[in-house]
Amino acid sequence: MQHLSEQEQIRREKLSAIRKAGINPYPADLFPVDHTTSEIKQHFEEDKKVVIAGRLMSRRIQGKASFAELQDSKGKIQVYFNRDEICPGEDKAKYNDVYKKLLDIGDFIGIEGTLFKTQVGEMTVMVKDFHLLSKSLRPLPLPKTDKEGNTHDGFNDPEQRYRQRYADLVVNPKVKEIFVKRTKLFNAMRNFFNDKGYFEVETPILQSIPGGAAARPFITHHNALDIPLYLRIANELYLKRLIVGGFDGVYEFSKNFRNEGMDRTHNPEFTAMEIYVAYKDYNWMMEFTEKLLEHCAIAVNGTTEATFGQHQVDFKAPYKRVTMTDAIIEFTGFDITGKSEKELFEAAKGMGIEVDETMGKGKLIDEIFGEKCEGNFIQPTFITDYPKEMSPLCKEHRENPELTERFELMVCGKEIANAYSELNDPIDQRERFEEQLKLSEKGDDEAMFIDNDFLRALEYGMPPTSGLGIGMDRLIMFLTNNQSIQEVLFFPQMKPEKKAVELSEEEKAVFQLLKNGEVHELNEIKDQSGLSNKKWDKALKGLRKHKMIEVFKEGEDLKIKVA
Repeated sequence: MQHLSEQEQIRREKLSAIRKAGINPYPADLFPVDHTTSEIKQHFEEDKKVVIAGRLMSRRIQGKASFAELQDSKGKIQVYFNRDEICPGEDKAKYNDVYKKLLDIGDFIGIEGTLFKTQVGEMTVMVKDFHLLSKSLRPLPLPKTDKEGNTHDGFNDPEQRYRQRYADLVVNPKVKEIFVKRTKLFNAMRNFFNDKGYFEVETPILQSIPGGAAARPFITHHNALDIPLYLRIANELYLKRLIVGGFDGVYEFSKNFRNEGMDRTHNPEFTAMEIYVAYKDYNWMMEFTEKLLEHCAIAVNGTTEATFGQHQVDFKAPYKRVTMTDAIIEFTGFDITGKSEKELFEAAKGMGIEVDETMGKGKLIDEIFGEKCEGNFIQPTFITDYPKEMSPLCKEHRENPELTERFELMVCGKEIANAYSELNDPIDQRERFEEQLKLSEKGDDEAMFIDNDFLRALEYGMPPTSGLGIGMDRLIMFLTNNQSIQEVLFFPQMKPEKKAVELSEEEKAVFQLLKNGEVHELNEIKDQSGLSNKKWDKALKGLRKHKMIEVFKEGEDLKIKVA
């Protein structure tokens, strides 16, 4: 049974009273809104009639008059409730009973009124009539401001904000601005591609082979076909099939899924943009990427400059270019050129990098670069010419067969774009896939699968092509100065919510004696609790059932600690 707070119980009582008064607290019919709060402020005219709707966010009742604040999707505006304006006849119940006693902060209401300015010049709506549109049964987590202007009780616990994003958006207006900018970014990128004649497409999310990246997939099962399917880790191989099929340029904003750890820059579900353009190479793509990101930064923030933590980043083209080999030499003094797997393993180990026997040359070089170099690149920098072992889908470098024609764009020590001159030699591609298969057999659970249908497509012929992938979530983090990916996803993945546990008085008494992280003598805690044997046993049994404590033997003694 749902446990209700005192305020929630009171709101349900008000809901019953509203229904008894013959008012539908959740009406189905349209409410004829003709203005938003921002439109009122932009085109203010004294005595103009308006119809607006939104949440009641605050009110100051002073007898037969009241100032309140209404919030809609565009902002807030002051509204003025006057008993005699709303109830011109003898019956004053709509103001005295419905407005004053039965409405709450958070309720959606519709207002018909006229505009005026108060003595201090604040634009205000004089309420002529109001309608309850939706009764709020749970109080909003509203911050309180004291006389000095200090804010208290703000809704700022990240875990609660991400779980209850709907409440976060209502009470923290700056959060909404992040997602408005996110949409501006997608629109700017889409317009940039469309203006150049490239074609937006959709490719499968459920795939029989998870290809296009080195990552651990999510596995599901198709009942009718009785086969395993994978949520896509990338859309690359499907987009390249479309280049084989005759498109000159295709792109997709794709939801990708990787069954990996979560941290401040990784979510198991994320959005990537990938674009493939025929008859181009990675040198062309570098210039294209610079212009694209310069265009996007201006569209989102009105400038190429962005603040990220303590760094001021400028997305104005052109960007610095550094080869991976030179980057590793610069920051470690070690030259990876021509080194064997064993030499790379020993070098990484000598640098204090955690390595294991499953790692091939590509993974080892990736670890060295990630640990020792990545964090040094603050301004947008292209890291180019990756070793072949790191890039199974990338064309061999035209001047050095040990390297590939690949770049990653680094910003503030993080990769936000990855691009290749695409491998279009089907024989070379098959050999690269087979190398990945060996890594898989060695124990690398991120190694690529062999996609025979993709190889068949390449055998029909794919023109020279360059591809680019951009992590959209990470890019908007940089453009909105957010250090955590959870801040730029409406509904980030969260651990299961812990259900509130109701404890007996005896259970509470025992639990309060246990300091988190410390191990205690069981008999000492029993003595301190002052409980009888019967109550002690019952309390211990209850806390173990709730998985809140651990009781265990250490030598001859029984110990207890918080689970």
